[in-house]
Amino acid sequence: MDPAPQTHPILSYVLSRIPTLAKPKPAASEFDIEQPPAHTPSPRTPSTAGEFELVERMPGLRHPSVLRAMTRAVADVSAARSALQVLGPRSDHELVDSSRAIVAAAEAGDTRIPEGDVEACRAVVRLEETHDAYEALLQEAEARLEKVYRSAMEGTDLDDESAEGAKDEGPAAGAEGGDAAVQEEVVAVLKQAEEGKPVESVRLVDRQLRQLPEAFGRIQGLRVLDVSRNQLEVIPDAIGGLDHLEELRLAANSLISLPDTIGLLSNLKILNVSSNRLRALPDSISKCRSLVELDASYNGLTYLPTNIGYELVNLRKLWVHMNKLRSLPSSICEMMSLYLLDAHFNELCGLPSAFGKLSSLEILDLSSNFSDLKELPASFGDLLNLRELDLSNNQIHALPDTFGRLDKLEKLNLEQNPLAMPPMDIVDKGVDTVKEYMSKRWLDILLEEEQRRTAAETPQASSTPKAWLARSVSWVTDVSGSLVGYLGGNEKSEKDAYLDQQF
Repeated sequence: MDPAPQTHPILSYVLSRIPTLAKPKPAASEFDIEQPPAHTPSPRTPSTAGEFELVERMPGLRHPSVLRAMTRAVADVSAARSALQVLGPRSDHELVDSSRAIVAAAEAGDTRIPEGDVEACRAVVRLEETHDAYEALLQEAEARLEKVYRSAMEGTDLDDESAEGAKDEGPAAGAEGGDAAVQEEVVAVLKQAEEGKPVESVRLVDRQLRQLPEAFGRIQGLRVLDVSRNQLEVIPDAIGGLDHLEELRLAANSLISLPDTIGLLSNLKILNVSSNRLRALPDSISKCRSLVELDASYNGLTYLPTNIGYELVNLRKLWVHMNKLRSLPSSICEMMSLYLLDAHFNELCGLPSAFGKLSSLEILDLSSNFSDLKELPASFGDLLNLRELDLSNNQIHALPDTFGRLDKLEKLNLEQNPLAMPPMDIVDKGVDTVKEYMSKRWLDILLEEEQRRTAAETPQASSTPKAWLARSVSWVTDVSGSLVGYLGGNEKSEKDAYLDQQF
């Protein structure tokens, strides 16, 4: 998706001034992903009134040093994106996991796996690793661009060499004034725990905290830890020692990953890691079997752990919106306790075929997956407890035929979809009309299938004399009985007796 001026004004401005970056991406045969990104020429003057307006609002953009730094950052972002485009779409995460398992088994000496299959799995793993490498380069380039953004917003005068270094120092210098107070607060908490005093809740929210001491993992009896809205980049492995922790809130930090030891938190019920820079959740998170709520929204997740649904059987609420998810693992269909699933604003291409097994699901938001989400599985009609559904801003052409079974549906948003089934005039009349229309359609489909089945069985049933005779006797008996009833007679006529004797 190209950056829009409304949402990425500075990036759009720089791209508009660098025509070489706006050219079509090179063909796969012309692009060498092994070569380092090339820097682009110097920018030229803006050409639209919108760009001039942006410069007026942010005078720092006029300075050549800021613009040159942004030019280099945008060039690196563009080069990384081009490389990823050449590589093509990533393999499904479940396929990658199974390929790794097969390769590991083969390397361990398992000779039952055909060599061709092993090589194919190795190719899948190599492609995934290449994607990871270029994703890391893209992430690094985007981080540099973000730093230059801040300099442009502040109107800082940068020279070419110190553009990024100056920005690294800025936030640190601004935070030092509060460091002493924060340190005292942290020390007080740890001292209280060391003295054997009960510490069940620690809330250090919005304290500009840059580091969480390892000693926090030794606070026995801690049930709630909230360090939201800080500057944490790493959570120590010692966090896994908090055996009694029930609530962990890490929202709005700068976390790139979570420690594998998080899977040791067997009593954890609420985990909030939203608004960070996570690209993946550790597989060990599936071991947190007591989890009831998981919020991983506003990150850069491209997939969820393969086995997450098999383990988190008690999960009630799952927020994964504002990520880059291309699919949901099939194991998510095993979350029988799931009440709410919010996956809007991702890149979902579809749902697992067994999605209808989520029998407890009542609230579902799949909106704004844009051009990627085009259809829903046939099992969707099995979500019999669904009350609220948002499918807006997708490319869904038809609701599944089973949609009419959603009797409890109360809220439905189908805006911004090229719907042909049901027709838009039906959609405009509201959720009840949609349900009625789709219910009638479902009934018609069932009747048509029954008629086809009956028609298919009829020739086979009449293929033998015995079957023909049985149906004839049944027909004659029914007719004779009807005539007797119609005539009001209580006794059989001579013809009836004769027919009985014949059959």
